[in-house]
Amino acid sequence: MTRGNQREKDRERAQSRNPKGGKGKDDGLTPEQRRERDAKALQEKTAKKAAQAAGGESSGGKANAKK
Repeated sequence: MTRGNQREKDRERAQSRNPKGGKGKDDGLTPEQRRERDAKALQEKTAKKAAQAAGGESSGGKANAKK
C-alpha cells in the first residue's frame, strides 16, 4: 500500500490539464442539432467521395491495379 496517494495526485493532474472540469467537448449544441450537423457532414463527404470515384477511375487508381 505504498501508492495510496497516487490516485488523488493523478486526479489533480488530470483536472489541471482540463481547466473546465467537464467531460468531453461541449460545443453548445443539443443532441438533435449535433445529429443534423454530423449527417450533413457525412452527406458532403460521401458526395465528394462519389464524385472523386466517378471522375478518377481513368486516372489509374488502385481500383483496377490487378488485371
